[in-house]
Amino acid sequence: MLDLATINQLDEKAFVALLGGVFEHAPWVAEATWPHRPFANLEALHDAMMQTVRAAPAERRRTFLNNHPELAGPEARARSLTADSASEQGSAGLDRITADEAAAFDRLNAAYRARFGFPFIIAVRRRGRAEILAAIAARLARDPAVEEATALEEVAQITRLRLDGLVAD
Repeated sequence: MLDLATINQLDEKAFVALLGGVFEHAPWVAEATWPHRPFANLEALHDAMMQTVRAAPAERRRTFLNNHPELAGPEARARSLTADSASEQGSAGLDRITADEAAAFDRLNAAYRARFGFPFIIAVRRRGRAEILAAIAARLARDPAVEEATALEEVAQITRLRLDGLVAD
């Protein structure tokens, strides 16, 4: 764990090496955020990183959202998730689902992706499987623009927890 003062002094390569994995398969977020140093606190760093994502062109944001794995989906079953995603999904018990739960996740994930064009994203830490399944079903009825904003807010929660594990404020 590095303190924020040290992170503010890192060159771009070291900054991206440390923080490039905070956002799922998107080191470009750290690259684009680096020039905005120094950050007054961890919240300012996270806000700058989220602003980078929100300010990205729509197509890049869509690609960014699509880089997230489906919950209890094919990547999880193939054990090809990033270490952070595997840990997060495991904390919600998504690595120990029943056949019926797997079928429900597959059905809801497919319906969600068909409706919105990206996978369902939710901060799963401190949530259970039933709560997550209910959230997917409830969010299927939303307007696409509202749902994209919700997905980005969930990304904000996920990435803040990841930053908290990397950076001492």
